[in-house]
Amino acid sequence: MTPQPWTIRKDAKMSQAHQLMREHQIRHLPVLEAGKLVGIVSERDLHLIETLPDSDPHEVSVEDAMTEDVYAVSVDEDIDVIVERMASRKYGSAVVLNDHGSVDGIFTTVDALQMLADVLRRAAA
Repeated sequence: MTPQPWTIRKDAKMSQAHQLMREHQIRHLPVLEAGKLVGIVSERDLHLIETLPDSDPHEVSVEDAMTEDVYAVSVDEDIDVIVERMASRKYGSAVVLNDHGSVDGIFTTVDALQMLADVLRRAAA
């Protein structure tokens, strides 16, 4: 899990989201409104919106590109349950929320693959 991930406000422009993603080499941004999770925007979401005619990334808001149905989990959720659900539903990430409902981290397929590599290395040793 990436603790304290980068987030973005839903009223931010898509160009700002792209800049954050490029600068920090990330593909998912939890979207917040008044500090609460309201969506998630991925690199793929942004590219899809940008392919639409007359779509200006400096004018279109993140809200127009985000997915509102976020796979969010609590910090206490078992990792095997998270990974299994991500695989079965083809989710690219899980947003980790603390007991107060604030974003604590993000767990991505890259994190899952890194865990798998660690397990395989230990099993081979």
